[in-house]
Amino acid sequence: MQNSSFEVVHLSSESATEKSYENHSIATVNDHEVRISTMTEAYPWHCHPDSDESFLALEGGLFLDFDDRTVELLPGHMITVDRGVRHRTRPIGARSVNLTFERAGARTEMLAPSAK
Repeated sequence: MQNSSFEVVHLSSESATEKSYENHSIATVNDHEVRISTMTEAYPWHCHPDSDESFLALEGGLFLDFDDRTVELLPGHMITVDRGVRHRTRPIGARSVNLTFERAGARTEMLAPSAK
């Protein structure tokens, strides 16, 4: 029996953008979604009060800024940010492509810049 839900996702096509920031869903897994994010500039400080968020760097790498430290995520590296933790992301170099995994419908609360 053929399953019409089988769909190959081409990450290079999904990350092709000229925008300074693009983030969209590319798949759902149970009650979570997989999103691809392409950025050339920092995304503002925020938190997700109702979902953890995992990041997998694919291209260029990613800085994750927290109130007390910055984590460097190189291609092939992954990290999980617990729900409610204040953070922001910045590309390493000119461009970053990463996957994020979070609960579908997770809320994003935008926050004031850190005093850091």
